[in-house]
Amino acid sequence: MPLGPHGMPRFWQDWANLAVGVWLFLAPWVLGYDHVRSAAWNSWIFGIVVVAVSTSALILFAVWEEWLNVIFGAWLLVAPWVMGFAGSDNGAAMWNHVLVGLVVGGLALWDALAHGAEDRIAV
Repeated sequence: MPLGPHGMPRFWQDWANLAVGVWLFLAPWVLGYDHVRSAAWNSWIFGIVVVAVSTSALILFAVWEEWLNVIFGAWLLVAPWVMGFAGSDNGAAMWNHVLVGLVVGGLALWDALAHGAEDRIAV
């Protein structure tokens, strides 16, 4: 297992969430929902946020970073209905948000519960 600063292990869930965050940012163009403004902007903003939090967790882990991604995953799950693009002409926006929300939230929850008890911050 690769080690980060202070000999801290880097867990694969953080790498996976980083990749999913990049996907979320690119998805409006790839899946063709960049014209659905609320869905596209939500993808761009939360793609950047998930990448930032995952990168932070890779550099210097703190369990709160995982819980943030759990919250972001939950938001992505409900965003299509809250923001009104669940019934848009392009179902890809809704399904992408739901699936990415499940993945981001699930991986972060897994990491938080599996490794959160370990204090990986060594100062």
